Amino acid sequence: MLQVENVKRSFKSGDITVSAVNDVSFTVPDGQFASIIGKSGSGKSTLLSLLGALDKPTSGSITIDGKDIAKMNDHALIGYRCQKIGFVFQSYNLVPNLTALENVMLPMEFAKVGKKERTDRAVKLLEQVGLTEDQMTRKPGKLSGGQQQRVSIARALANKPKLILADEPTGNLDSQTGKMVFDLLHNLAKSEDTTIVTVTHDLSIADKTDRTFQLQDGKLTEVK
Repeated sequence: MLQVENVKRSFKSGDITVSAVNDVSFTVPDGQFASIIGKSGSGKSTLLSLLGALDKPTSGSITIDGKDIAKMNDHALIGYRCQKIGFVFQSYNLVPNLTALENVMLPMEFAKVGKKERTDRAVKLLEQVGLTEDQMTRKPGKLSGGQQQRVSIARALANKPKLILADEPTGNLDSQTGKMVFDLLHNLAKSEDTTIVTVTHDLSIADKTDRTFQLQDGKLTEVK
C-alpha cells in the first residue's frame, strides 16, 4: 500500500519559495492502478520523484509497504528502490546492447538473485507481457515501440516491487498500442498485487484506471 500524508516539497527561486507539491495526501492500496493528471508545471514530475525515492519531501511522510521512505538515509534508499520500487519510462530506457531477456534480468542481478532464478523469472515475466521466445532474444533496436515498453514493464516487475511508477508510459506509442499497454498495466496490478501509479496527459486512458487524481499548482484532488 502507498500512503502519502501531508507531503510538501518547496524550492527556493531567488527570494521566492515555490511549493511544487503542496500538502498532498492520498492512499492507493495494493492491487490498484491510479493515474495522476495535470498540466506541465503542475508538480507531477516532482511528486513522481518523491514517490520513487529520488527526492525527499520538505515535510510529510511517504509510506510504502509499511516503511516511511521520507525518513530513510541515502544509502538505505538505494537498496529500497532496487527491491521495492519499479519504474516505467516514456522513452523505455532499455540497455541497447542487451537482449530483452537480459534487460529484465539486470535488476535481479543487482539484487544478487541467482542466475537460474533470474532467468526463469525473466522468461515468465516476458511471457506474461506477451513477448514470444524469439522476441526475448532480440535487442531493443529490433523491437517495436510497444514491444520495448512491454520489456520495460517486465523489467519493472523483476524484483517483485510493492510500487510501480510509470511516467507517461504511452507517450511514444500510437493510441491503439498505448491502450494495450495500459490494459497490461491494469491487469498486472491485479495479478501481481502491486500498486501502480502513472502520470499521464491522456485523459481517455486515465479515465480507465481505478483511481484518478488531478494535480494543479501543487495541490492534489481525486477526480474519481
